[in-house]
Parts: sequence; structure tokens; C-alpha cells
Amino acid sequence: MNTRLFSLLGILMASLLPIGAAAQGWKPPRTADGQPDLQGIWTNGTATPLERPSELAGREYLTQQEAEAFEKQTAAARNSDRRRATAKEDLQWAYNNSWYDWGNKIVKTRRTSIIIDPPDGKIPPYTAKGQEIARAHAEGQSKPPAGPEDLGLPERCLVFPTAGPPMLPYDYNNNYRILQIPGYVVISIEMIHDVRIIPLDGRPHISSGIQQWLGDSRGRWEGNTLVVDTTNFNGKTRYAFFYYGITDENYHLTERFTRTDPDTILYQFTIDDPMIYTRPFTGELTMSRTGVTMYEYACQEGNYAMADILAGARAEERRAAAGK
Repeated sequence: MNTRLFSLLGILMASLLPIGAAAQGWKPPRTADGQPDLQGIWTNGTATPLERPSELAGREYLTQQEAEAFEKQTAAARNSDRRRATAKEDLQWAYNNSWYDWGNKIVKTRRTSIIIDPPDGKIPPYTAKGQEIARAHAEGQSKPPAGPEDLGLPERCLVFPTAGPPMLPYDYNNNYRILQIPGYVVISIEMIHDVRIIPLDGRPHISSGIQQWLGDSRGRWEGNTLVVDTTNFNGKTRYAFFYYGITDENYHLTERFTRTDPDTILYQFTIDDPMIYTRPFTGELTMSRTGVTMYEYACQEGNYAMADILAGARAEERRAAAGK
């Protein structure tokens, strides 16, 4: 077999493998202090759904042709430039398509869901406590807010599900800046500008009596993979916008960041919260280098939505009291 044909065969075989397996022979660059270099601005936007659709039950991967077709179909369905069936639906898609950043990539991994364990690609069932919290959350969302505390954390500019952790995509602002300095990895999240500062020096977690919005993270290197262990959550955050993402104070998260080629980080996470879910579960997606600058995200400044939402709720109450 000649060298050129052998090279072409190797490229073809690599293209048929999942991204992690295809990149095993690639060695990441190093920082000045010898760490695998994860630095840069990355996006995790993807067309891959969090859970596997029922029509793809039993299928972990799509073929290349199916992935390309799925990506096109998803982009068309999400196109906010097209008119919706009703005026209300048009208001829900208030911005045109240029404002959204869905990241319609699925071809790179061809996975049918971000969740990879359990094997069915579904988030495990809630425990009795999880069901109770989910029910209370749904009921609270169905009522007019009495005050700011009844509104969601994103509306209050406190924390957004893209911060997680785990860091899962939304329909815009899916960018993350990773910075490495001796002894630390720092992750700046575009949406609501949260920052995770992750020590690498082996220090223990803070006291269990101290709870934080994004938890308390500790990192270590396992070969070329950054492993981040996070505890001490306050149980009030939601880690996925299109899914309740319920947690409580027992929430324990393990994340793995592996640079697989110059423009890709393989991001894996495992959630273990025995009071909320009947078993731990794991997800996987890729983060792609953006090649663009990440600008400041302003949330509180000019946040007229908060006052308008509360004013609308009071107006509804007045109409109800007047019998209208």
C-alpha cells in the first residue's frame, strides 16, 4: 500500500470514530508551567439535545448523512426570522436570527443526546423529594410573581443555567473564556459574567456549612485531562434552561476537560445527587474555539423587564379583583 493511500485511509477511519477516540494520538500544547493548555474562548452551542428524542431510541450515534440532515432541520426549526402561527408566538421570538447563537453543530460528534449514561440517553427519574421540588417549581412558575424573589434567577441577573455547573448551552451567549495561571484554572462565563476560580493545589473543599451559587470547585490533572470536583452548592440553581435541572445541597458534580485537537475541548460531566435523582448520570459535548472576542454582558443595567413583569402582574390582579 503506498504512503498516500495509507494516509487517506487513516483520515477516513478517523472521520468515522467519535471525537475522543479519533484524537487519542494528538498531544495538546503546554502552558509555561507545564499544564495542558486549555486557554482561549470556546463555545458549547450545539444542535444535540440534552436527552435522546424518542424517535432515536436505542441509537447513540447518527450516521454522517443523518447528522447533516438533523443539523439543517434543527436550524430551520429554530430560525427566528420566520413568522410564527400567532402574534403571541412571534413575541416569544422577539429577536431576529442574528441575535441567536444556537450552535447548530452535531456533525462533529454525531451523538443523539448530550446524556450518554444511562445508555438510553435520558436523565434518570426523580426521587420522591425530586418530584416534590419539581412540582413546587412548576406551580410557582404558573402564578403571577408577588415580588422579585418569585422570578427566576436569570430574570434577577443572579446566575444563568449556562454557568451551571455543569456548563450546558442555551440559545445565545454560549461562550466561555478559559485562563490558566500557576495553581489555578479560571473560567469566565459570558452569560451574566459569572467566574469560576478553580484551585489546583490539592486544598480541601471549604466547610460544608458554606454554600455557594456555583458550588466550591477543586481541580487536578489526570494526564491531559482537567478533572474538576464541585460540592457545596446552595440547592437554588438550575443547570439547564430547557429542563428544570433541579438540585439540592447534596449535589455533587465531576467535570472533565480534555483538549482533543487545536480547536476542540471534550467536556464531560457526572451529576450525583441521591436525594433528587434515582442514580448518577453523565453527559458529554464538545467546546469549539470561537476565534472571536468575548465582550461584557450587561444584565442589571437597563433591566426594565423586572419592573415591567411585576407591573403586569399587579395589573392582572386589579383586573381580576374588578371582575374583568
